[in-house]
Amino acid sequence: MAETPDVDGVETEDEYIHVRFRDPDRYDEIRTPDWADDPAESVSEGSEVRTGKVEGSDDWEVTSILIKKNVGEENAEEQALEIIEKIES
Repeated sequence: MAETPDVDGVETEDEYIHVRFRDPDRYDEIRTPDWADDPAESVSEGSEVRTGKVEGSDDWEVTSILIKKNVGEENAEEQALEIIEKIES
């Protein structure tokens, strides 16, 4: 089982706080998959998970998690870590 990645950056933009786990430049394609709604919503209402298709592979990884801005950056980071642990464990 893969180890949960560390937070690579936290940025507040528009309606969301983007908690980045992996560099988006390493992916051919990035999506917000429907299957990730349940684990994300179970931790933070209105959150979204972005996944990326690894270049030259069929593997997909969580690249970032978007948490509603009203949560605050510190709480957003904690909630994003909880979400990615649910997905990657």
